[in-house]
Amino acid sequence: MADIVDKQTRSRMMAGIRGKDTKPELTLRRALHARGFRFRLHAKNVPGRPDLVFPKHRAVVFVHGCFWHRHANCRYATTPSTRPDFWQKKFESNVARDSAVAATLCGSGWRVATVWECALRKPDTIQAAAESMSLWLLSDERQIEIGERETHSPYANDSSIY
Repeated sequence: MADIVDKQTRSRMMAGIRGKDTKPELTLRRALHARGFRFRLHAKNVPGRPDLVFPKHRAVVFVHGCFWHRHANCRYATTPSTRPDFWQKKFESNVARDSAVAATLCGSGWRVATVWECALRKPDTIQAAAESMSLWLLSDERQIEIGERETHSPYANDSSIY
C-alpha cells in the first residue's frame, strides 16, 4: 500500500515527532508532582537520559511510546505497511537499546520504571498509573512496568489499568 502523503510531507511529519516533553510525559510529571514527588528531567549524567530521575529514591522513569518502543499486545503498537524491512530494523534497534539501557542502569544500582503511553491516555488510568508509581517509588522493588494492557507490579491490582 502506498503512503497517503508525498515524501516531503511524510518527512516533515516524522521530523515533528518530539523525544522530550511529550504529552504522556507531561501528564505523568503533573500527576507525580501533585503527589509531592520532585525529580530531575532528562539528566545527562544518567545512562539513557531517562525522562524522570528521582535521585532521592535512586530511581529513573522512562515514558515509552507504544509505537516506537513496541509495547507488546498493545493496539497502539502498529507496524506501517510501507518499507517493512526498514521499520523492523528500526523497532528492533529501539527495543535492544531500551533493554541495554535498563540493564546498565540496574547494574549501576538504579531502580527502573517503564510507563507506557497507553497507560496515560484516560483520566482513570492516569491516576492508577500515578498511584502505582507512587507506591513503587516508596518501595524497594527494582523494576516496574505500567501499561494499559499489562502491568508488572504487585501494586497495580486495580483492573482499570489493564
